[in-house]
Amino acid sequence: MKNLLKLTLIAFITMGVVSCSDDDDNVITNPPTDSIADYVASQENYSSLKAALDKAGLTETLNGEGSFTVFAPDNEAFANFLNANGFANLDEMPIPFLKNVLLNHVLGTKVLSDDITNGYTNTLATEAYSGANLSLYMNVSSGVKLNGVSTVTAADIMTSNGVIHAVDNVIPMPTVVTFATADPNFSILVAALTREDQPDFVSILSTPEGADPAPFTVFAPTNDAFGALFTELEVGGLEDIDGPTLTATLNTHVIAGANVRSEDLVNGPVSTLGADVIVDADNATLTDPNGRVSNIVVVNVQATNGVVHAIDKVLLPQL
Repeated sequence: MKNLLKLTLIAFITMGVVSCSDDDDNVITNPPTDSIADYVASQENYSSLKAALDKAGLTETLNGEGSFTVFAPDNEAFANFLNANGFANLDEMPIPFLKNVLLNHVLGTKVLSDDITNGYTNTLATEAYSGANLSLYMNVSSGVKLNGVSTVTAADIMTSNGVIHAVDNVIPMPTVVTFATADPNFSILVAALTREDQPDFVSILSTPEGADPAPFTVFAPTNDAFGALFTELEVGGLEDIDGPTLTATLNTHVIAGANVRSEDLVNGPVSTLGADVIVDADNATLTDPNGRVSNIVVVNVQATNGVVHAIDKVLLPQL
């Protein structure tokens, strides 16, 4: 029993809820916490998060059974998010939008910091039309960064129904552009999309859900795919590809007006903004008008305004 009490005190000290006085008496400055919702309610710097959870009807969820991971933004992060999105206060945020924003910070499984690796996971937030869970890109190259915009500042705050990781920014709802810019495997694609002689692809692909030409299905070539293209074309890099050719090539990777997940792909031709490509859903390949075959290597990176599939060969329009 003495050992159990000792371990309990160590756990409380680690969570920052116990302080020691000069006479070595332990004084509890914050109540012991059980659930994720309990912990949030006990912390002054999470009062905005608590109010948001209450308003969105998610307090009961995070107070109940389950195994969750919550990336928790503090009051300053919430204030910055409200200001950036033109809301004077939390009351101005529509509840459905607020709920999805909050769920974009919640994973349905317990993930400790040591278990996080570079790559995609799914949050409990959903895309409006398909109901598919939104993706979250986690990068551990320098700390833990989420969707390229939010950094974990304190990890592994343990609760009875999961774990909390404190973050310095609210994670905005992702667009297909979010994942292109957050994932370093797409850095050459981003350079192509943002080249000065190209249309404003970033604005186009940031079109919100419900507005034309969204949603999008993007077949995104990796850096290795672009490297192979440069070798194939015997060029030094993007700078050696003329503007109209680059525009047509990039358009060949985008289907407008459809959120086509991997399970919805069917065999046959599909029209992109640049050319028709042939889908082989059984073998997860795409064939461009020149007979060049690209493998789909990562599927269903889900954003609010579309879905991204990574491919290993750049698709070319008719040469």
